[in-house]
Amino acid sequence: MTEHSGKKHLRTILITGATDGLGRRVAERLCSSDTLLLLHGRDAERGNALTRAIRANGGHAFFYQADFASLAAVREMGEAIVAEHPHLDTIINNAGIGGGERRLSVDGYELHFAVNHLAHFLLTELLSSSMGRRGFSRVINVASASQFPVDFDNVMLERDYDGYLAYSRSKLANIMHAFELADAFRGTAITSTCLHPASMMDTGMVRAGGGRPMTSVDTGADAVLALISAPAEAVSGRYFSGKREALAHEQAYDAAARRKLWQFSMDYVDTALSDPSSERAARLY
Repeated sequence: MTEHSGKKHLRTILITGATDGLGRRVAERLCSSDTLLLLHGRDAERGNALTRAIRANGGHAFFYQADFASLAAVREMGEAIVAEHPHLDTIINNAGIGGGERRLSVDGYELHFAVNHLAHFLLTELLSSSMGRRGFSRVINVASASQFPVDFDNVMLERDYDGYLAYSRSKLANIMHAFELADAFRGTAITSTCLHPASMMDTGMVRAGGGRPMTSVDTGADAVLALISAPAEAVSGRYFSGKREALAHEQAYDAAARRKLWQFSMDYVDTALSDPSSERAARLY
């Protein structure tokens, strides 16, 4: 029996990358007696510590450990969530990496594209069956103002690699994914939106990349929370910079490019999972 047995209609929210930075602050601010938080991270110690803190403050939480550099681990996590939670109100696709030399995921994909985009693409596909079951559910992709068009002839940046370029392409992929989801979910009780939460927040990723923090994590959390509370239909298929609607890179509005990215992503996911690794994700604590 899980901790929330006997609790009826808890608002259930999944946050990826919840153990640090923006994801952690959003989790802390969503802590309440009527919300069940599903917290994802790579680090079990930090994830369990956050789970204990949420519970000590009157909230409800479970931690799921998974390395998003492995699509098999993402699948295992998604399947565990579907089995344990019949309804999701919100998915906040927030986990991400930035900068650095060219590295490959467990599945052999460029790491920014794999972690920032493909992992969330797969996870959302797996969890869609648990959404829209009691009123509107929403998908929120945390993107960035740093956007560069996807080159479909060099998706994995095997040529002319640059860490900032890799990050910026993965972030535009987040936006294209959100827009395509909004089209796919039209007429259903599931909506999809995306945002650039704030510039150069005071997070571990910014500091590790040598950046100078310019805004607080709370500023970014304000923007995410605004999308959680906004009427779902009013924000679906839109991109926000902070709390204001904004224009994304023009490729995000190219329906043919979005469909091409979707098919590429589906092919990459299917190829990787046809021979899954032995890595497994599991709910901890």
